[in-house]
Amino acid sequence: MAAYFSIFLVLVTLVTGIIWALDAWLLAPKRRARLALAEAQGELPEPAKAQMLQEPAFVETAKSIFPVIAFVMILRSFLYEPFQIPSGSMMPTLLVGDFILVEKFAYGLKDPVWRTKMISTGEPKRGDIIVFKYPKDESIDYIKRVVGLPGDRIIYRNKQLYIQEACQQQSPCPEPRLVARTEVNRGEFSLDGVPQIRYREQLGDVTHDILIDPARGEPTAFYFRDGDLPAGEFVVPQGEYFAMGDNRDNSTDSRFWGFVPEKNLVGRAVCIWISFEFDRKPDDFLPTWIPTGVRFNRVGGLQ
Repeated sequence: MAAYFSIFLVLVTLVTGIIWALDAWLLAPKRRARLALAEAQGELPEPAKAQMLQEPAFVETAKSIFPVIAFVMILRSFLYEPFQIPSGSMMPTLLVGDFILVEKFAYGLKDPVWRTKMISTGEPKRGDIIVFKYPKDESIDYIKRVVGLPGDRIIYRNKQLYIQEACQQQSPCPEPRLVARTEVNRGEFSLDGVPQIRYREQLGDVTHDILIDPARGEPTAFYFRDGDLPAGEFVVPQGEYFAMGDNRDNSTDSRFWGFVPEKNLVGRAVCIWISFEFDRKPDDFLPTWIPTGVRFNRVGGLQ
């Protein structure tokens, strides 16, 4: 849907811009020439002059729409785009009902239709929250956290994360390092009546919280198999990234479907600009999509 909307914006901007230009360079001079010819034949009343100079309705509409649509297209395509969080895969960092802003220029300026990178502006860092096109269906936008960079070896075993950073310049390579985490609380979040464990994790320079479900086993049988490596081990190819949800036992991420190609990156999530609660039941009088409240305490930057 987001891709179709981008194409729609480009088409409307192009059509209205062409109409405006054609009127300025072709139609408006013809209207003025007709007025000058009519005035040469005799004095015209002001209403008649105004009528002869009046723009056609389609031109007037295009000229009123073009600046607004062009501004929205530039803002959304190259600067910031709003997204709504539809699931709990990034809890506790992001909750259902959070509306975030994604910095589109964080990893390069791309054209809004073919998404070809025109200018390189940076690369994802470990710990970044990224929005990207789901590699299995690029019409769907996913949001996860960057865990593995190109060349890294990622190991996820017994719900513990290990990272062996790319080491082309080192020999021998350092051993995989356990990502440090400390328990914050139990029971703040629950799933099917099971209290979730909240940990604070240090991922590169980023400190963030994750959730672990103590009642769920590790679904290694469903993990993406990277060559001959054991289940739960992955080596990130060049030009690709390994991404995971903060809600570790309730996230379909790189562990299950593989890596995120650089070309699929949409941008970096930078802040929550509004957050709504949706606590209505299906039998309530009002529809479930109408918010029941606003979580002002959640508004702000992300880490």
